[in-house]
Amino acid sequence: MDKISCATSGGSLGGRTSSRSAGGTELSWCRAVPGGTGITVLALLLSRSFPFPHLRDSLRRIQFSYPILRARLPSAAAASSGVFSPPILVSSSPSDEIELIPDDRLPAPAVIGDSSPVSLFHSILESEMNRNPWAETADGEALGSLFPTIYDLPEPDWSVLALRFHTGVCDRTTGVAILKELMDLMGRAGERDDEGEDGVGDLILPIEDLIRKDDSWKPFWARAKDLIGYSLNGLRSNGLPFEDAGSPRHSEVVRLVVDAEETQQLLGACHTKGVKLCSALTAAGFLAAYASKKLNNNQAETYSVITLVDCRKFLNPPLNDKHIGFYHSAILNTHTVRGGDRFWELAARCHSAYSNAKNNNKHLKDIDELNFLMCKAIENPHLTPASSLRTALICVFEEMVNYDVPMEQLQEFGIEDYVGCSSVHGVGSSVAVFDTIRNGQIDCACVYPSPLHSRKQMMEFVESMKRILLEGSHAVDLTS
Repeated sequence: MDKISCATSGGSLGGRTSSRSAGGTELSWCRAVPGGTGITVLALLLSRSFPFPHLRDSLRRIQFSYPILRARLPSAAAASSGVFSPPILVSSSPSDEIELIPDDRLPAPAVIGDSSPVSLFHSILESEMNRNPWAETADGEALGSLFPTIYDLPEPDWSVLALRFHTGVCDRTTGVAILKELMDLMGRAGERDDEGEDGVGDLILPIEDLIRKDDSWKPFWARAKDLIGYSLNGLRSNGLPFEDAGSPRHSEVVRLVVDAEETQQLLGACHTKGVKLCSALTAAGFLAAYASKKLNNNQAETYSVITLVDCRKFLNPPLNDKHIGFYHSAILNTHTVRGGDRFWELAARCHSAYSNAKNNNKHLKDIDELNFLMCKAIENPHLTPASSLRTALICVFEEMVNYDVPMEQLQEFGIEDYVGCSSVHGVGSSVAVFDTIRNGQIDCACVYPSPLHSRKQMMEFVESMKRILLEGSHAVDLTS
């Protein structure tokens, strides 16, 4: 494999630098990513050859607009030192380094039993989520936050462009914004106007520094109570059966796709029932997990869900989608499920639980507690079931992503497919659902740790989720 570097390399800061102290959430990601959770990948399948200078210039413009993408982040050792908050260093010059991988060095497609192998695009996406430069830093060296790679495919002019980010600088809102901007720049051969970018290029403070004191304050005893509550709920939570808890892990993906007609039915049913899609996905995941164990109907299981909330609009000052970084927080809820539970009743319970927590500002008040518990799980995996580092059954996003650019238009530019998701084979849930709507269809990337869970197991689990969702939506009359 080759690396083309037209100016500053990825291993050098180059030129002037600016800096600020890393926030608590950013430091937590600096400890989590080396273990395998939080490698965010944006992958585009391209059917025509894009001139290399156009790709390079597009990436340069994005890095110029968003300084945090030029950052070098503290190592796990520096992040866990506890003596002081280490700095995030930002170069004045973007990196021009792009790795090129020829078609004779592509990752081998995985095969599931007697089934056909997954596509090369799928294999490359999975391979990128498991390339972890942040796990290999020597002597606590700070490392960059963005690694672009171009994979040449066997078909003439076809390739895959993959952008690999450290999640400490790239939450899902950031990933979507960068993906949309990159597709726009590529579609216009690297040209763009600068309208609407005033002030976006500033280095923004971390999430903890932008929360109003009234929104984050709670007494010490309440923090201690919440820590104990979260810990006890974690100990009594159930999950999917583990197939191999002893072998080294990597992240794999199963895609859940619902056609346009069924998508409209499902979204209409969610609206009628007064729940968001994330709650329907959670309920379907709970019921699919329960069904997979073939329990008696009177047996109860306890499942946990992590709901990720984009906090930008709750901060002071409020941020928008063009403010790049990690500004999500988590709400952790636990639910008891029995065999007789009905889908929409369970979805309503899930919706009510996270909505009540959000109304009580738990997404702002409990950031420190959940960061602390995540780091304690990393330090003490034996405190999690079978040392699996699983902290919940499922992770969902409060708001779905709706890509409003028609696929036909993207195909005119040579973009045939695209996926954005993050690795979970360190600490995290058994499955993380990255839900989007594209061309009117629900298209979810469901990421899971393997071989803790096998591809066959997760394909069956996701197919069961889809069946539960569609059966539930068909039971709702949208005509009345």
